[in-house]
Amino acid sequence: MERPIIYFEDVGKENTDDVVKVAAERAEELGIKHIVLSSTEGYTALKMAEAVRGKDVKIIAISHQYGLREDGKWEMNEDNMKKLQEMGVVVTTQSHMFSGVERAIQKRLGGASRTDVISDTLRAVFGKGFKVALEVVMMAADSGHIPVSQDTEIIAIGGTRQGADVALVVRPAHSQNFFNMQVREILAMPRAKEEPK
Repeated sequence: MERPIIYFEDVGKENTDDVVKVAAERAEELGIKHIVLSSTEGYTALKMAEAVRGKDVKIIAISHQYGLREDGKWEMNEDNMKKLQEMGVVVTTQSHMFSGVERAIQKRLGGASRTDVISDTLRAVFGKGFKVALEVVMMAADSGHIPVSQDTEIIAIGGTRQGADVALVVRPAHSQNFFNMQVREILAMPRAKEEPK
């Protein structure tokens, strides 16, 4: 099988429209019924929901967990949230799969965990958006918003900082079965990666 891959020159929000377009097209071609994406404030989720409006595709938008930036606060924009709910988009949040309690241990005791190694490897080799796309798949699976089986494929979308710059076809898995997850196709990704700090 030959499939084109869209390569962006740089990371970031300016790639969102192209990611949304290729994701909608490939979901239709493969008969995929679930698109999982990261959407902190709702921007990317609204774009994707518009692109598949009227189609039999469920959008699951995963936002940052409560308290990530400020204790007890969520970053989802209230107006966007209302629009997304009206469009039938599932908006959910939970602790990040590649950090969560590990981040608290690292802050307090230092060092790196095995989860940090996976996260940092994905981020360094494939880019932050790629890592995020895989992370939100597990978050959606663990929240019960997508089916998980050997035969299931979904579209996963992630981004670097804002918007979307990666789209993948993925066989999903729950977090405790991380190594059962498979990237089946890369639809779009940046050539350049965000440099490590």
